[in-house]
Amino acid sequence: MATLKFLNVQITEDTFEQALHLFREAQEIDLHDVTFIDPYGMVGLLEIGEFLKSKSIQKTIYLPKSDEVLKYLERMDFFRFASGYFNLKPVQPQISEKYLRSTYSDVLLEITPIEKSDDIHFIVGKVKGRAQAILAKHLHYDERAINGFIVALSEVCQNIIEHSETKGFVGIQKYHFQSMNKNVVKIAVMDIGIGFRMSLSERFSLKSDLEAIDKSLLHGASRYTEKGRGHGLAAVRRFVNQWNGKLSIRSGTAKLSIIPAWAWGKEKELNLSYFPGSQVNILLPEI
Repeated sequence: MATLKFLNVQITEDTFEQALHLFREAQEIDLHDVTFIDPYGMVGLLEIGEFLKSKSIQKTIYLPKSDEVLKYLERMDFFRFASGYFNLKPVQPQISEKYLRSTYSDVLLEITPIEKSDDIHFIVGKVKGRAQAILAKHLHYDERAINGFIVALSEVCQNIIEHSETKGFVGIQKYHFQSMNKNVVKIAVMDIGIGFRMSLSERFSLKSDLEAIDKSLLHGASRYTEKGRGHGLAAVRRFVNQWNGKLSIRSGTAKLSIIPAWAWGKEKELNLSYFPGSQVNILLPEI
């Protein structure tokens, strides 16, 4: 069985394409040398797992050797979900000392599944409550603006539930970016549902994934004809612009990003490896 080593030390949005490639090519993926993983990296790995599971495929992951990374994966509940998708080695990673947990953290939201279920109001409520606490405490945004953003974010989560028969995930973490000397909050939301192009194809004729993302993001297009439905992302974009944040959306084979001066990345990416659904990354800086 082919084992391929993940050559980057970080699993983030910047290295997600590399991760997709490895999981496509190899049966065993070696993450031994990984020293950093963020919510996008974790949620991305889980959605790759969800995708493979839908095709009845289980692959092996050799977990990072770094104790810090293992502690963080445990704290973010990564193992809770990953063990259902992958053959993890070691099965029970040795962690020197687990991070303390509080039921109400104001620096992170553990990886939270978003799926059709009876407790959907509870899940969306948990995402709302935690995001609210993190944004208010560390970014010093205006309370009314935070409320507007939270409503938009919960709509993005709600859309996943309505469009997807599979499991979506959301994760949030506050960081301190030393280069800017500012707090930055990262929010990753992903699903492997029908994606933008298929969702909008009932109402619009679209030539590409990029055009579909563009229509949703910039023009607030939605599969719904009634007013006020499905505009979560367009509203998220407005807040991200207002706060000088970064937003990227990947769907199918394309990715569209809004990039402020302090951040990095490409505004448009085409001909990426196909991956279903939508992968959203939001970075919000302190005012």
